Amino acid sequence: MRLYIKLSRNRETIPFNYQYLLTGVIHKWIGENNKEHGKRSLYSFSWLQNTSTVKGGINLNSNSYFFISTYESSLLKAITKGILADPDAFCGSRVIDVQIKETPRFSGEEHFMLNSPILLRKRDGEKIKHVTYRDEDFNQLLTENLKNKMRMVSMDTEGISVELDKSYAFPQTKLIDYKGIKNKTTLAPVIIKGSPKQVAFAWEVGLGNSTGIGFGAIK
Repeated sequence: MRLYIKLSRNRETIPFNYQYLLTGVIHKWIGENNKEHGKRSLYSFSWLQNTSTVKGGINLNSNSYFFISTYESSLLKAITKGILADPDAFCGSRVIDVQIKETPRFSGEEHFMLNSPILLRKRDGEKIKHVTYRDEDFNQLLTENLKNKMRMVSMDTEGISVELDKSYAFPQTKLIDYKGIKNKTTLAPVIIKGSPKQVAFAWEVGLGNSTGIGFGAIK
């Protein structure tokens, strides 16, 4: 399922590195019985859509929004309840509309754009390395990351694969600052193959690491 959250215009300029603000307000809406801290996230959320760049940051427009997708419908219900209790977001903006969208019926092969870049990490000896589309094992690690999430809900992992869309001419790496930590990420379309149920799961939970702080959301 997916929750589309429309925001009012902001009163204070929103900083360019605003992911932590989105993360914070989502956890506020989840509420006191928040079981999402410290575990692998089975949800993802987009960056802000339809914004305007201004000096020092961005502003929201009359049609600005973001979305939250999740495998667990109970989480969206908790967030909706939290929004109704306290619709304030950040920088003077607040929620003015909420719409729920059921998970679409997908085929066994789908092409997806991203609404936030993919963060993918692997251990390299004593260090943690950021993996991008330029690395040979990008597709393999991205697929395995998704399989690990599928195993959390006892879903069959046979036949699932995620790969970069090689026909796309302009893949990018982006260095994203999250609360002072630099993250090297990938922004490019992907192709997901598997059963319709497996593809739907990927659409809900997102791709790669740290989807719970705004990475890897599928459009």
